[in-house]
Amino acid sequence: MVAVAPLPAPSTPPSGQGEQRFKARQRGLEPDECYCVGKVNKKRPDIAIEVFITSGGIDKLDVYRGLGVPEVWIWKDGRISVHRLGEGGYEPIERSGMLPELDLDELAECARIPDQADAVDAYWARLNRGR
Repeated sequence: MVAVAPLPAPSTPPSGQGEQRFKARQRGLEPDECYCVGKVNKKRPDIAIEVFITSGGIDKLDVYRGLGVPEVWIWKDGRISVHRLGEGGYEPIERSGMLPELDLDELAECARIPDQADAVDAYWARLNRGR
């Protein structure tokens, strides 16, 4: 089960996940989305998701490495790439280590549907077919 972590962007350092968002913001970064897998009240999210629309800017993976986020998913050009934190930094991997059964190609296919409601309906339909 994935628990969505509501991470406010406070002006003073809070505790828990809000603290991670505060620290990321201090380093010039705020994730588009972040999630915890399993236990929700953690010091940092397990997965950060970034949507790249343009290139340039700060090296977001370097910032996430400094924060110790284990996995970063990047949406770019209609595809999802997964990067796992290792000793030397982030390395691209084929499947999520946090959610290994999740078919990211199928998720990306549905995410490319322009209407959000239609995209959600299409994804739920695919999930229900797999049962």
